[in-house]
Amino acid sequence: MRNHLRYGVPRLCTALLAGLLLAGCASAPKGQAYDPIEKVNRATFTFNDYFDRIVLKPLSEGYIAVTPKEGRTMVSNFFDNATYVDTIVNDFLQGKGKQGFSDIGRLAVNTTVGVVGLFDAATSLGLAKHDEDFGQTLGVWGFGPGAYVVVPVYGPNTARDLPDLATSALTSAVFWSGFFLTPYVTIPVSVLSAADLRSRSDNAIRFVNETAIDPYVFTREAWVQHRNYLIFDGKLPVSADEFSDEGFGD
Repeated sequence: MRNHLRYGVPRLCTALLAGLLLAGCASAPKGQAYDPIEKVNRATFTFNDYFDRIVLKPLSEGYIAVTPKEGRTMVSNFFDNATYVDTIVNDFLQGKGKQGFSDIGRLAVNTTVGVVGLFDAATSLGLAKHDEDFGQTLGVWGFGPGAYVVVPVYGPNTARDLPDLATSALTSAVFWSGFFLTPYVTIPVSVLSAADLRSRSDNAIRFVNETAIDPYVFTREAWVQHRNYLIFDGKLPVSADEFSDEGFGD
């Protein structure tokens, strides 16, 4: 699996759960995502759903069946730590210096005391986990979201967030390890990463697929609302309507 999957599935899971809270039911959350290529996006959404049912879901179910919860937590911690440089870089790009230094400390503690990230030792020391990426950075810099895009396998995205597919890979230890380790190591690690990601979002995906009136619309609106929430760090302006029909950079 490509490394950018490390970001897509957990964020999709969080967005879906956020959407459930916003909606209060199985109908789509209110919102006006700019979706000029909806027909193409729906086709890709259908493909992604098929790929999930044929490949990712069985992989996740097998992983959950053979791995105890404690082991799955350690795996999740490891991959989160291996990709945490992305958060640190974007902390500073967004002008969050204090948070950036805190996240450097978090990475250092979990990499050492936490045994290459298997254990989250930093949280107990007051070094909270944050979630920043280049798409959020562009939003902080004033770029509009642009068109909603469904990326094959990866899932929901916007034109503004597309560059993060590259930047998240370039700041990942998992990505760079591929240049030094043999495929006999990197391929199993990639499969484990995919299983970990899918297992985290299993409940949210199942709920939406089984109860949402229109899973495509629900996922889209939940995604864009959650991205807006992240950009403003949960402090949404009363008049904010960022995901109206705006072009990238407006």
